[in-house]
Amino acid sequence: MDLQVSFVLLFILFTGGYSLNCKTCIPDQTGTCVEKTETCPSGFSECMSSKVKITGVSTQMKIKTCAQPNDCQTGNMNLGNIKISSSCCNTDSCNDKDAPDPSSTPNGKQCYTCNDPNCSNVLSCSVNEDYCIKASGSFGGVSTIVKGCVSKSVCDAATSVPNLVDVTCCQGNLCNSAKSFTQSFMLLLLPLFSYTLFH
Repeated sequence: MDLQVSFVLLFILFTGGYSLNCKTCIPDQTGTCVEKTETCPSGFSECMSSKVKITGVSTQMKIKTCAQPNDCQTGNMNLGNIKISSSCCNTDSCNDKDAPDPSSTPNGKQCYTCNDPNCSNVLSCSVNEDYCIKASGSFGGVSTIVKGCVSKSVCDAATSVPNLVDVTCCQGNLCNSAKSFTQSFMLLLLPLFSYTLFH
């Protein structure tokens, strides 16, 4: 579970002009955080607010931070047991309001998702998740594959995450293939999270 949370946080946080003030709220190991206002570093001209829902353990957490404009996208990602909604804005403390809850309302589209050890599980996409995503990565010699439903804007931002390669998005039911993999995609999150916090 810790790896799942780490992956999600890393993926979301890797999204850092003038000195913009944003609300920040980075969850600790319990999934809670203390919200405060911070001045963003140079080049970070967006405020981001995200909400993460992890099913099976009934965990929901919020994340708020400064972001770089090319890496902050308003949209949703659904990896099956993890759902994320994010919103971005560019005025002082505009992320004061929490991101909306990730939706469970199906939109009729379907994509494959991975659940150790296979990637043939069919996932019903929600709301504006109009694309299927497939990406691979290698961290410390461990290779893995990530699959699910995403908004196009979120998929475009995923191409800038370090060590995440071969990011492809497609439209059409089950267009992201059902090929299996051997390692959990959650292993991707820990290095991504560390990179984001200490970069």
